Amino acid sequence: MIPPKENGSFVANMEMVLDVYKRPYDSNYPVVCMDESPKQLIAETKSPVPASPGQPVKYDYEYRRCGVYNIFLACEPLAGKRMVTITEKKAKRDWACFLEEIAGQYKSAEKITLVMDNLNTHNPGSLYEAFEANKAKAIWDRFEFVYTPKHGSWLNMAEIELNVLTAQCLNRRIDDISVVRREVLAWQECRNNKNAKVNWQFTTEDARIKLSRLYPTLDS
Repeated sequence: MIPPKENGSFVANMEMVLDVYKRPYDSNYPVVCMDESPKQLIAETKSPVPASPGQPVKYDYEYRRCGVYNIFLACEPLAGKRMVTITEKKAKRDWACFLEEIAGQYKSAEKITLVMDNLNTHNPGSLYEAFEANKAKAIWDRFEFVYTPKHGSWLNMAEIELNVLTAQCLNRRIDDISVVRREVLAWQECRNNKNAKVNWQFTTEDARIKLSRLYPTLDS
């Protein structure tokens, strides 16, 4: 949801993110977008009716909840790469461990610019709560954190990848987290092999025209 009126904090953070998206590809300074999403594990209570000529598979509206899981997704839009981790929780330690995974994927990079939203778990303190101080600082030093503004999650390109993942892989009832992990891994490998990229078009110049109402009016 975009703020309804002038908001200097929103436009400042938005323009910072859009400036990051203008950077050319550089393997030494990759721009990586990260997002997460909680999901439910859901089981059928009745067997679906198989498809027949002219009729799709039919599912009963009733279902049974079997717990929850969390998707952590990171993507490098200019390189066409993404990585996904499925966890049982979305605690600070889970996020910190995912950052360790991301750092491990970019061992030769000088600095990883990480675009993400400003959840309370998405801060350096989570690293220190998950690891001893030397390791926490070493992981933190690998990153430059760039936060999307509040109500500006649509500025995170990882949200686009999450939507693709949901539509192509998870848009049905699944009751076992091991099945989710297996199928998400297959999706990740397939999409990486296709080198699928995000063609981001929205710029600061566009924002100053299309979202002009958000920019504070200066007194003359």
